[in-house]
Amino acid sequence: MTTTKKHEILKSLDSLDHAQAEKVMEYIKGLVGSARNETYYRLFKREAMKEIRQALNQRRNVNTAF
Repeated sequence: MTTTKKHEILKSLDSLDHAQAEKVMEYIKGLVGSARNETYYRLFKREAMKEIRQALNQRRNVNTAF
């Protein structure tokens, strides 16, 4: 991002009233929060799949022993 665009963004943010600034902050928090949720979901899914694989492998080993 060029310096001029950064200055334009800062100027537009400075011109916001309190209610508008709060809306912008909530929007940004939503974006950041959803990225965190996505990362958490991926880690959770990976761990869950690992545990399912382990359980299936253990079950296979128990069934083949008899």
